Amino acid sequence: MNSKTPSQSLVVMNEIVFPNHTNTVNTLMGGHLMYWMDIVSALAAQKHAQHSVVTVSVDNVSFKQPIQVGRLVCLRAQVTRAFRTSMEVFIQVTAENLNAGTCMESNTAFFTFVAIDTKGKPVAVPAIKPQTKDERQRYADAQHRRALRLLLDKQPDSLIQEILDKLQNPKPPQH
Repeated sequence: MNSKTPSQSLVVMNEIVFPNHTNTVNTLMGGHLMYWMDIVSALAAQKHAQHSVVTVSVDNVSFKQPIQVGRLVCLRAQVTRAFRTSMEVFIQVTAENLNAGTCMESNTAFFTFVAIDTKGKPVAVPAIKPQTKDERQRYADAQHRRALRLLLDKQPDSLIQEILDKLQNPKPPQH
């Protein structure tokens, strides 16, 4: 199976924010944005795998800026790394004010998908061969994100809470 570059999986999707997409303060609802993010990232994963895909996990979603009604939302997704049957996809969301000609980064996220055959069984996917500095960095970091996802999936809730408590209340180093 030949490897592919991240840019070969690139999918760009544009949406306009209408009032029915917003909350009570006229900004795009987070759940609606995540719906669009799931679509664009699934398309990127499917483009890479050339098979149907299913969402396995969503992590590291950051909401940096709210998106106002009337903005053009641009979602860019591409595979950062492929494992045996799974793929990590990076999504970047920007929002453009068409009247002012300004654009801002609003959100980023990493979604994980598994490629499946017609019977719903996982199938192998091509490897990723990063080309740019950013692609190489995301590729390397993907291994760490995957390890963390796998660790969190296998650990009991009490251990996860202990880790979160330590992160929120770090103890000073002992000398």
